[in-house]
Amino acid sequence: MKLFRITNIIITCLLCLFILTAVCTVLVRGVPELYRALKTPEIIFALKLSLFTSTISTFLCLIVALPVAYTLSRYNIPGQGMLGAVLRIPLNLPPIVSGVCLLLLFGTTHFGKTMEKIGLDLVFTVQGIVVAQFFVNSPGLVTVLKGALESVDARLEYVARTLGCSPWQAFCRVTIPLIRNSVIAGLVLAWGKALGEFGAVLMLAGAIRFKTETLPISIFLNMSTGDLDLLMASASILVLVSILSLLFFEKAGNKLFWRVYGP
Repeated sequence: MKLFRITNIIITCLLCLFILTAVCTVLVRGVPELYRALKTPEIIFALKLSLFTSTISTFLCLIVALPVAYTLSRYNIPGQGMLGAVLRIPLNLPPIVSGVCLLLLFGTTHFGKTMEKIGLDLVFTVQGIVVAQFFVNSPGLVTVLKGALESVDARLEYVARTLGCSPWQAFCRVTIPLIRNSVIAGLVLAWGKALGEFGAVLMLAGAIRFKTETLPISIFLNMSTGDLDLLMASASILVLVSILSLLFFEKAGNKLFWRVYGP
């Protein structure tokens, strides 16, 4: 019994040590260059664009993922298993392949050309970054929320409705507070993945300086030109922003949640 416990603890500590060593290696190399990098217009642009697009795409993911997860967890509809399988496809695709799919859809089909005519040009644009991040991350958030909703007894909503709540009120006042931790965790994961998304963004939005240059794209461009100092600085910014956002959501997420949805 003790050997089993000690073995598990050792494996856990080794994994944490491996992760910390890799992350700290980047920070040790990149933090000294942060001051210079943050005075560079290119890095400032990439940071602002990354924060903007990841926030917008995560918000869109939440808006779509909640009703989709609710549908899959509460309703018995024909082809439900097939719908779930389709939604999981982006989770199993390499991000760069997802980007190729989006590029072909919006760049070579009548649908893409129609979108362009009405002013929704998604190829090599900032809008394309948001769409790429949304495509890659929304299925993951659906999966997290679906699992959370399945753990909540649906009868609680029925009771709320018998007490005078509308379906929407029962959902907001009863169900969502019960899955708040999963909502917060899903948002953290989705936002962090969107912030660091590279493959899908590269294929759909391209790697254009001062136009579609997010922080991961900036790392790619600086690697291509051999500017290792800016590369390390960009990587350090991504690491620090990810850590700070994780801490913020864990500390402030529950307080913000209750302000929105009430006790």
